[in-house]
Formats: sequence, C-alpha cells, structure tokens
Amino acid sequence: MVMAVKRMNRGRLIRWVMIVLLGVSLIGIGQISAAAQSQLQLFTPYPGVSVTPGESLNYEIEVINNGAGIQYVTFRIEGLDDNWNYHLTADGRDIKRLSVRPDQNETVYLQVDVPLEIEKGEYEFRLIASGRNNEQAVLPITVDVTEEGTFRTELTSDQPNMEGHADSSFTFKASLRNRTASEQLYSLSADVPRGWQVRFQSGGQYVTSVNVDPNGVQDINIEVNPPEGVKEGKYTIPIKAATSGTSATLELEVVITGTYDLVLSTPSERLNFDITAGRSKTIELEVTNQGTADLRDIELDASTPVNWEVTFEPNRIDMLPAGESARVRATVTADSNALAGDYMLNLEARAPEVSHSASFRATVKTPLLWGWIGILIIAGVIGGIGYLFKKYGRR
Repeated sequence: MVMAVKRMNRGRLIRWVMIVLLGVSLIGIGQISAAAQSQLQLFTPYPGVSVTPGESLNYEIEVINNGAGIQYVTFRIEGLDDNWNYHLTADGRDIKRLSVRPDQNETVYLQVDVPLEIEKGEYEFRLIASGRNNEQAVLPITVDVTEEGTFRTELTSDQPNMEGHADSSFTFKASLRNRTASEQLYSLSADVPRGWQVRFQSGGQYVTSVNVDPNGVQDINIEVNPPEGVKEGKYTIPIKAATSGTSATLELEVVITGTYDLVLSTPSERLNFDITAGRSKTIELEVTNQGTADLRDIELDASTPVNWEVTFEPNRIDMLPAGESARVRATVTADSNALAGDYMLNLEARAPEVSHSASFRATVKTPLLWGWIGILIIAGVIGGIGYLFKKYGRR
C-alpha cells in the first residue's frame, strides 16, 4: 500500500515538473520571438511594378521605428547590377543616415533608373535599413521589364500625314527620343525631290541639328512647302535624325488636292472687237486651267447689253486637265438698232470650284447702206442750199 502511494506521488511530481518546464519554455519562446521581431520596419505601397527600358522608378518608403529609443538608420541596396543607378533622398537631398524617433516614422524616396540596354524579365533587389543593436529591416522590390532594351533613337509623329492645296504650308509635330546612355547631337535632314522645301524648328528657332539628353525627348516642328505648280497626288517626305552611332527615320505624307485657277481670254489676249449693228461676229476664246487640279463641267455664259446675243460652241467643257487650254468659239450678235459706239460684254467660264470672267469692248459701226444714205442726205442738203442761193441770190 505504501509503495502504491509512493508511486502515485512520484507520478504527480513528474507531471508537475513537466508542466512547470513547459510553461517556462513557452515564456522563453515568447520572449525570444518578441526579441526577434525587429523594432525597425520598411513599407512602400507598390513594391512590384512593370516598366520599359530607360524608365525611372520612384518609390515612397516609410521607415517605421516601433521601439522605445531613437533609431539611427543607414541604408544599402543589394541585388542591383552596376548599370542600374539609384538615389535615396529626403526633403530633396541625398541622404546617408536617417534618425527616427520612438513610435514614429520618416519618409525617404528611392529613385531607380532602369538601364537602356537590358533584357526582358523580372529583376529583384532589396533595400536594407540597419539600426542600433544590429537591427535590420529588409524591403524586397521587384521590377518587371516588359521589353528588350536597345541602344537606339526614335523619331515619331502623332500625325504623320496631312492634306491641302499646292500653295499650302504643312507643319508636322515630331518627337525625337534618345534611348542611349549619353547625350547625342542629331543632324536633321529630308530627302525630297527638287523644289520641295523642308525646315526644322526647335525652341522657336529654325535649326539643322539638335542636342538630346540621355533617355531624353526633344520636340521638333517640321515645316514642308511644296514647289510651285506641284501636281495633285500623294507625296512621301522621308525625315532622318542621325549621329555617327545611331539614327532614326520618319516618313511623312503630304496629299496635294491641287489648286484651282481658271482663265478666260483670247489666243492673242485682245479683248476688243468691231461689230456692225444687226450683224454677228465670231470670236475665238481660250479657256486655260492654270491650277494644279483637273477641272470638270466648265460652263460658258455671257452678260450682254439689251437685245444682244452670244452663243458658244461648245457651250460646255467636260474636262480640262491641269495646265492645258481649250478653244471655244463665241458668236456675238449686236442689236439691229444699236447706235455707233462702244458696248461692254462680260463673258464667263465657270466650273464648280472656280470661275473667271473677261470684259470685252465691242465697237459698233453702222451698216454701209446707212453710210450711203447719209452721204445722199448730205448731198441733197448741199444741193438744196445751192439751188436756193442760185434762185434767190440775184435778188
């Protein structure tokens, strides 16, 4: 009986010892865990972003001090190659060390420049903050480079084609991007047919070359003027920006709709003629398309004095190509009662796009019969006067 009691007391004792040891262990683990949890922390809302080569990343990072004492924090970055550049700033200045009060946080800014020459893929690096008692906070950051980086130049325009008349001036807005790691001086040129004029403007001045910073962009205005008399149609204007090591081209397109210019005259350019009252006179006219676009459906019309008539043969020109002329015969019939003198007629050639009129002076002469009648009347008057003198002159 005594032995059973001793064995039972021994078992209770062992259980109590184990419970005590377990409690001590749990307390120790809690203390170790609390000690292991760093009182220094780093936070940024966007630790993983996607970029293209040459871009700059800007992170706003909070440095948090959960401890009871001031933290004097230094920083370093691990995992970035030498061709990556970075700057850590606060209040606009580069910093080497930061002080954070207890239960407070401070903000620093990390700028990371993605290299221009880089392979597509994900890149990881770490910002490590070191405080007192060798405490550390690590902020892992991932950068997803979405395309292959190259050493290149880009010349682009949001609106590379324009339309207008031949006498229009076309101004294109272009952007020249230097995707290299050094400043470049680009010469600007255009390969156009003779007569075309292309000028480049940057910063309000006409230029033949421009400087562009590394990974920088320069806006350029390209002014294109077609030659006089250019035919309607589409014209390609190749533009080039080049250095000794890199270049880029841009093709602009100009659509010439043509100019409209119509002239009505005569082959000799005489705009006057003689005509007899009541008679007809045929005048040869010349209709010339002096524009750069073809003209269609040209009609001819006349504004005349009362009781005058004008007919045309033909009275309509279906199509007149640019730079060509057509002959038209105009038959003018004067009023039979027209008195001798000058009369004005306005003849007009009219197309849907343009028209032109010419004023003709018609000098009316009386018929020959009336001349003889006039002579006979004058002779009769003279004879009558002579008879009166002869009959009554002696008295």
